[in-house]
Amino acid sequence: MQGYLKLRKHVLDKLRRELPQYLAYHGMNHTQDVLNVCEQYIRREKLGERDRYLLRMGAIVHDMGFLIGAVNHEAVGAEMASILMKDLGMKQDVIDEVKGLVMATKIPQTPLNDLQKIICDADLDYLGRDDYPTISVKLFAELKHMNIITTEEQWKNLQINFLKAHQFQTSFAKKNREPKKQYWLKKLLES
Repeated sequence: MQGYLKLRKHVLDKLRRELPQYLAYHGMNHTQDVLNVCEQYIRREKLGERDRYLLRMGAIVHDMGFLIGAVNHEAVGAEMASILMKDLGMKQDVIDEVKGLVMATKIPQTPLNDLQKIICDADLDYLGRDDYPTISVKLFAELKHMNIITTEEQWKNLQINFLKAHQFQTSFAKKNREPKKQYWLKKLLES
């Protein structure tokens, strides 16, 4: 499908050069992680060409808004992606679907279709993985830098509330990520 490789190169180069250094969590590693998890879903679900194309683009652009700031980054990023995709000659229906993928990742997540469910679960896949503690430390540093939280107690409470409220969307994540997420929640409640 036309334009994906150009979009990917442009966005990844831009993120690499322009993302603020204090984004310990919402940096290149996160974008690459979401893309990698989407690739796993593509293979697992045997997605067709169009869905693969859309999902990969959604993963690449889903946090572009952080180039401008954290506030409403999904809407800002969706608009940035829209402009870039138009410049690359992509069709409006493709642009609209990719914008929908980006907006689906907004917390609380409200996916409306299967691709949106996949990108939501890919975005928060780490909640149910062994590397949750390592990644959550990065998010803590980022939120602390932005003065959203200031103490470890606030961070612990934020994590507990988030893990309690969060719901995985796909059958794979419900089966394979939810148990580990519950394990991390239990550890936080016991600490």
